[in-house]
Amino acid sequence: MKKTPVNQDPDLEAHSTAAIERHLSRKPRAKKMWELLNGDAEVQAGWRMANYVTSTKLGMNDHGRTHVTVATASALAMLDLLDGSSFVPDIIAGKFGDRDDAALAVMTAMLCHDLGNMVHREDHAGLGVTLAIPVLDRFLPAIYDDPAQRTAIRSFILSAIYTHHGIPRPLSIEAALVCIADSTDMTRGRGRVAFESGSITIHSVSALAIEKVEIKKGVEKPIGLVIHMSSSAGIFQVQEILAPKVRAGPLADAVDVVAVTTEEAHAAGQTIVSGIRMQGAKFVPLHRGSSGSTRTSPGRKK
Repeated sequence: MKKTPVNQDPDLEAHSTAAIERHLSRKPRAKKMWELLNGDAEVQAGWRMANYVTSTKLGMNDHGRTHVTVATASALAMLDLLDGSSFVPDIIAGKFGDRDDAALAVMTAMLCHDLGNMVHREDHAGLGVTLAIPVLDRFLPAIYDDPAQRTAIRSFILSAIYTHHGIPRPLSIEAALVCIADSTDMTRGRGRVAFESGSITIHSVSALAIEKVEIKKGVEKPIGLVIHMSSSAGIFQVQEILAPKVRAGPLADAVDVVAVTTEEAHAAGQTIVSGIRMQGAKFVPLHRGSSGSTRTSPGRKK
């Protein structure tokens, strides 16, 4: 039986697609843009070529359709969690549109953020902006009659694409969501392309330790990111890949990042620490209680 490549996981993509459609169910403009992008042969070919260059030529993990779909679901989940908080999307705060428009900008930037990889990995964010402009100019007029609003929305999308690596830093709430969500696609197996091709590094090994990324309402902050690990090796992914993107933009104080080892890993003695929580520029350890829950080290404020 032919093995389905990890970077073409139909179940993961289908689950993420269903989540996206739930988030867009009451956002008609964003939903229309979602349908236009997903049904476009040029965009689909861009995803395939971006994945070909990164996976086949460079031995990296998935940067194609599955990745952008998973990351889009994460970005929209976090956007919804900001409702009612003091972290208002810039499109709304600047009176460029409403929540529907903010969702459209986040979703579109997320779906297009890696298109530049089809040219080269180097400067792929800048290349992505160049490649996204004609796509946006084809589709945005079907959604926005007003040229001024259309230009503003396009500006937010392009800015988010350009800053999705965190360097330069994201300037808007929308761009920060794209930047953070890009690194939430790290569940078990998502780093296995590099691992199976012979590239055994701390990146690939730590990626294999990530069991699940949970996005939920935070306890003290609007957004909670809980990363479940099968071993302490996953801490590298959290500290070196995810955390810098959280800190990079205007959502640094809106996201609570916690990484915890699974009950199975803890019972098997596969853990060095039970978990960690991000506090500003550093991480502090979490200790597992008798019930299996975790708490911050004594003397540290949550």
